[in-house]
Amino acid sequence: MQIREITLKELDIVFENVKELHKTLSYKEFEDLIYDMRHINYQMFGVFEKDVLITYAGVSILTTLKDARHLRVFDFITSNKYDKKKYDTIMKKYLQDYAKVGMCESVKYED
Repeated sequence: MQIREITLKELDIVFENVKELHKTLSYKEFEDLIYDMRHINYQMFGVFEKDVLITYAGVSILTTLKDARHLRVFDFITSNKYDKKKYDTIMKKYLQDYAKVGMCESVKYED
């Protein structure tokens, strides 16, 4: 198992995972949205098993009056083919550690 940042060159891998949740989203729309979110330093992370993306998280470190400096998790998707609880736990732990390194006070998940 490997957890790592995903580059823009790997959007096709991410799209395969994301389309499980967003069934009507086209690849072109997905790509446009990812590029539009660069202004908020949107970063993509994945849990991989043998080069297969299982869990995807799209995040940004933000500062707001309400939440101070925090890691905002905009997208969090685990493939239906795998043990959701196991891989969600692994990714959430990774994001907690990433937030600490980024001097964030908390991790906030979008509803």
